[in-house]
Amino acid sequence: MGHVLEGDRRSFSIADIFGEDVFSDRVMQERLPKSVYKELRQTIDEGKELGPVIAEVVAEAMKDWAVEKGATHYTHWFQPLTGITAEKHDAFLSPVQKDGKVLMEFSGKELIKSEPDASSFPSGGIRSTFEARGYTAWDCTSPAFVRRDAAGAILCIPTAFCAYTGEALDMKTPLLRSVEALNREALRLIRLFGNKHSKRVMPYVGAEQEYFLVDREKFLKRKDLIYTGHTLFGAMPPKGQELDDQYFGAIRERVESFMRTVNEELWKLGVSAKTQHNEAAPGQHELAPIYKDCNVAADHDQLIMETLKKVAERQGLTCLLHEKPFAGVNGSGKHNNWSLVTDDGINLLDPGLTPHDNVQFLMILTCILRAVDLHADLLRESAANVGNDHRLGANEAPPAIISVFLGEQLQDVLSQLISTGIATSSKQGELLDTGVSTLPDLMKDATDRNRTSPFAFTGNKFEFRMLGASSSIAAPNIVLNTIAAEAFADTADRLEGAEDFEMAVHDLIKEYANEHQRIVFNGNGYSEEWVKEAGRRGLPNFSSMVDAIPSLSSEKSVQLFKRFNIFSAAELQSRSEIKYEEYAKEINIETRTMVDMASKSIIPSCFKYLRELAETVNALEAAGADASAAREILTEVNSLTSESQKALKQLMKDSEEALSIKEVKKRAHYCRDRLTVDMENLRNPIDRLEMIVDKEDWPMPSYGDLLFEV
Repeated sequence: MGHVLEGDRRSFSIADIFGEDVFSDRVMQERLPKSVYKELRQTIDEGKELGPVIAEVVAEAMKDWAVEKGATHYTHWFQPLTGITAEKHDAFLSPVQKDGKVLMEFSGKELIKSEPDASSFPSGGIRSTFEARGYTAWDCTSPAFVRRDAAGAILCIPTAFCAYTGEALDMKTPLLRSVEALNREALRLIRLFGNKHSKRVMPYVGAEQEYFLVDREKFLKRKDLIYTGHTLFGAMPPKGQELDDQYFGAIRERVESFMRTVNEELWKLGVSAKTQHNEAAPGQHELAPIYKDCNVAADHDQLIMETLKKVAERQGLTCLLHEKPFAGVNGSGKHNNWSLVTDDGINLLDPGLTPHDNVQFLMILTCILRAVDLHADLLRESAANVGNDHRLGANEAPPAIISVFLGEQLQDVLSQLISTGIATSSKQGELLDTGVSTLPDLMKDATDRNRTSPFAFTGNKFEFRMLGASSSIAAPNIVLNTIAAEAFADTADRLEGAEDFEMAVHDLIKEYANEHQRIVFNGNGYSEEWVKEAGRRGLPNFSSMVDAIPSLSSEKSVQLFKRFNIFSAAELQSRSEIKYEEYAKEINIETRTMVDMASKSIIPSCFKYLRELAETVNALEAAGADASAAREILTEVNSLTSESQKALKQLMKDSEEALSIKEVKKRAHYCRDRLTVDMENLRNPIDRLEMIVDKEDWPMPSYGDLLFEV
């Protein structure tokens, strides 16, 4: 039995509820005939094609199980190129019988395939408005689940989503392709090192999710939060995160109650939510699950974000997943921990106690260094979204320059390889002396951690720290899996034909270490010196999403993804178009929201305050009193209000100009170069006005109200 949680008249064991709403392997063993279960497992584990007879039996068992849990509808749950999930609900309902009754039915055909309208999802030109047909296809490698909410219980079937013409219109299809490519090429490589027993190599992923919680009543009083997910105006409160008292601090009861409910709902869905704590900024928190295979981890990441939002709303809160909800305090990211594990439990990124003589590990490590160096631009693009532009490189998130942190131990091994061609020793951890006799002795790791690195080796995995909090983890893992597959394939090609395998491995490790050492950086990624040094090394530095997008459809990327059948050239071009369109549309929404707030609420409030000040000045002067202080405030408010009006007019003019630009790439660049500057020019005087205008006259909750009153 697991640990029993008590309180709020509820008591449950984690072990008892975990996965209770998942059509898991255990449920399949219980409900499917042995022969059917065996064939389904072969499909899941080995990619064997699933026959219609098997699908029919599985569908019936899945339907019966879901109906017993109260489900009346099912949905093919998929991930279009919107960054979130989509679903269409159908009832377990057959045509009405002669006696007026209905039957609950769900066929194998309905399980395997559905047809949602594809015309309104982003396609980057692959589908025209009049071309509506798209298909969802059952992904049996990610278990179905029953989700419960105000609509009742719904059977959710994870699916891929593709166009009528076959192109991928989702995140899952290319992710699954990349997983297959990585498995194939990694097996080739480890076979050369004598591993004949492992049957699969799987990327394992754990995504740490950061988020903010604000009171929903206050949230609904701010149009910027409602429409864009972050504040477009707002002056810093007297206290921010200067004292570091929020980080890992005691969790407030209201937040603890929220976290408890989130955990309970996620555990029932088989999501292994494990770690929770306060993050650095006030009102900011983090949730981290245990690692899963890459595809399931991506599905679970979507469930985590959905659950955070739904539970928050039910409890009078709002969960903000925007990368920078509040200017002046840390934003939210998502750390993608990525490793390579065989089906029989071998972690290929485990260096062991003496990594200098772990030749297979060194070969894999230098392969990944090569992959990251050759495709740093793609990795940067995979983490790009509009919100992430606000936080990357701002001393709260890694810089926009991709580099790899190896730590002292592996850096020393790499230096030996580069200088002498052979590594003969590895630095070891030491005993940590706390100076307190009653405390136990601790072994110190051989390597510290580096929170400023975008791609850091952390024991037996790499942590890609650049992702934004609202992003799907599918895109970066597609890139990671594919570039690793390329490195493994190229390495296997060379080693398979070697006359002297040991010498060939030795030479190749040294070659990769030498050629790609520029990508390794163990220092402070926040420093200006690193930006200059990265430039000298020739590392790409894309400060904006708009600058990063071209990497997606470059000739190099087209050849890479085509080689491993991840994306066609058309699919890559479509995703580039979607990214440009996403940028322009989000900036357009933000500018329209600023115009609405400034013209309808903020500037009228300032005029009201100006009248009150003017009346005060006149009254003081009429009474013969000194009105100089009041007049000084009156002059300042008047000046800032005039400045706001001028900036507002410029923003309105330029936003109209942006809409007239038809070519989406040019519009995105215009939005970045002009509108974001206009937005800042409008925000500056208004934020200063907020610090002067009477709080009773200010038309929306302040940062202090939002960050500290939960």
